[in-house]
Amino acid sequence: MRLEKVSISLDNGKIELELPMDKSTQNLCIVYSEGTAKVAMLPAHGETKIVTHQGKVKRIRFDEGEEF
Repeated sequence: MRLEKVSISLDNGKIELELPMDKSTQNLCIVYSEGTAKVAMLPAHGETKIVTHQGKVKRIRFDEGEEF
């Protein structure tokens, strides 16, 4: 699975989260919806689309490619 749950704490209107050190140097996207936060590693070449429906995140689509 590409999406991994991350633990968050909401304090004074701020979101604090913990990421493993191996992920802190990569391109990533953090998506927060309905009290749940997930992190997705972004591909080196491609598109990542976040699909919403009625104000909620429904899915994240990855379209990858490689330069020739």
